[in-house]
Amino acid sequence: MVAPGNIGSYESRVRDFCWSIAEEELGIAGKNQVNIGYLCTDRNCRRGLGGKTAMYWENSNGQTKTYTFDQLRLATNTYAQLLKDLGVKPGDRVCLFMDRVPDLYIAFLGILKLGGIVQPLFSAFGEEALETRMADAETTAAITQMKHVRKLRRIREKLPTLKHIIVVDGNADTIKEGEVAFNLDNAKSVEHFDVYPSERETPSVLHYTSGTTGKPKGALHVHGSIVSQHLTSRWVLDLQPDDIYWCTADPGWVTGTSYGIIGAWSTGTTQFVFDGGFSSEVWYRLIDKYKVTVWYSAPTAIRMLMRDGDELVKKFKLTTLRHLVSVGEPLAAECVLWSQKVFGKAFHDSYWQTETGCILISNYPGMKIKPGSMGRPFPGITATVLDLKTHQPLSETGKVGLIAIKPGWPSMMRTYWNNSATYYGKFKNGWYICGDRASLDADGYFWFVGRDDDVINTGGHLVGPFEIESALIEHGAVAESAAVGTPDPVNMEVVKAFIVLKPGHVPSDDLELDIMNFIRKRLSPLAMPQHIEFVESLPKTRSGKILRRVLRAKEWNEPVGDLSTLEND
Repeated sequence: MVAPGNIGSYESRVRDFCWSIAEEELGIAGKNQVNIGYLCTDRNCRRGLGGKTAMYWENSNGQTKTYTFDQLRLATNTYAQLLKDLGVKPGDRVCLFMDRVPDLYIAFLGILKLGGIVQPLFSAFGEEALETRMADAETTAAITQMKHVRKLRRIREKLPTLKHIIVVDGNADTIKEGEVAFNLDNAKSVEHFDVYPSERETPSVLHYTSGTTGKPKGALHVHGSIVSQHLTSRWVLDLQPDDIYWCTADPGWVTGTSYGIIGAWSTGTTQFVFDGGFSSEVWYRLIDKYKVTVWYSAPTAIRMLMRDGDELVKKFKLTTLRHLVSVGEPLAAECVLWSQKVFGKAFHDSYWQTETGCILISNYPGMKIKPGSMGRPFPGITATVLDLKTHQPLSETGKVGLIAIKPGWPSMMRTYWNNSATYYGKFKNGWYICGDRASLDADGYFWFVGRDDDVINTGGHLVGPFEIESALIEHGAVAESAAVGTPDPVNMEVVKAFIVLKPGHVPSDDLELDIMNFIRKRLSPLAMPQHIEFVESLPKTRSGKILRRVLRAKEWNEPVGDLSTLEND
């Protein structure tokens, strides 16, 4: 029996898999010439989708805009021509430093049409974070807004390669010498642009990822990445012709480009973009207003929705939702069960990284979900768990090891920019090492344990934070939690939990005791927190990942490393 959704039967897809399935759908089978900008715009127009809505956009002030695929084609041509006229050449790095305004999405594809390399950066970055990344990339041009241009002005003298600053909402009175004011709404549309004949291995996107130490690393991707981004969009996100799709990720994060731009528009899907912050009520209202059918969000957001309660959901008509997927952190079983209860649909976990460019492991439409599990490898992806010391695949189910992927999928990064030594250090015995720990069960499902550097060594036993945090959020008073190791004279380190409470609950010794008693029945003695600290918030990246290393560093009086992606820095 064929399961519902584009993927059909998971087992048959794995057995019969070939990446050429995506190449045929994209019309690039047997061709080496591939340009993401063209495939996401002109190609859709040529197959009769020119009049279809490509993007609904709304900001926190209630302003709205709508673009068809033909308008998207013209607008991306216009950006490509603007950059070409300024002297930007194929291979030049062009930084996008904007909020989630339409120009961000349009310029992204325009740069690729020109043959440039897109460098998306979070608009909340400070000057130091900007300078570090732009200096490393030797960025040629930056596209920004008036509200952010001051940061670029203050570091421009330190960036000798930065020749052009384009201000999308500037005018002759507000810009300074050496800057260009550009307004897409008033610009003359460019009907035809000679798209750069990029090949599969031509660089496309340079995403910077932060580490615990040292400079941020620039993961370099290529135009051929669209093959795996397209097919995972079809089979994991289950994007179908009539869908209204909402990816809540900012394009400063790889999810916001791989699936908030490339994957969505390579499939000809209409997507909704919201330029605003998180609010449970606002998000529900937008799903209701735009009749969102497929929703791709983060566990952090799901936990915040849970925090705000079930009753709020009932105020809105959310019946159009048919498929929910999460990304960014492991998805606790409690989140899966909650979404099933309030939406009638379970969130499907998906696992991947900036470096991988596409989803590697996931729960798929029609496949049995084991709440708390990452799911199984995408067809065409060979994934396993390696021994921590020998880096050989583990044959024993349930044993914890390193998640590893066999290289060769289309969207794998090709290098770290100016840092090939670190890139090659990611591979052991012919496997790409993800840097996360997990175990495999008898059915081939992966179970996340924690980042390799997040695992707690207590009395010689390794404890993963995810198990502890999942147990904690089952308690009715706990909204969010993070578990780290703290120094202990006997056991080297023991577990300490940082807890954010739900509204209506206040820290107290009685509550701490109640939480301890609650989780004592759910965790092994080794995994039991020995200390609990109630906090107002947890340190997170702008993509929603909890930065446990910040908490751990403070416990151990160690340097915290790069904090430029911190949500509230």
